[in-house]
Amino acid sequence: MPIEFHLGSLLNALIYAVFGVFILVLSFFVLDKLTPFHLWKEVVEKQNVAVALLAGLMALGIAIIIASAVH
Repeated sequence: MPIEFHLGSLLNALIYAVFGVFILVLSFFVLDKLTPFHLWKEVVEKQNVAVALLAGLMALGIAIIIASAVH
């Protein structure tokens, strides 16, 4: 049984993937602006685990929302 390949489906998947990553990065920058501190500095330099969890869980939550919207 041959596998069918649709170029349109691949293009749609790529568009949705790029759009999803763009929204994820944009939401991270919005979170960074809403917090009273700089997220990257807190996580990397001060090794603040709570802020790292906040950023990670926010990214996971937004990723789940984007995946649900795309699916």
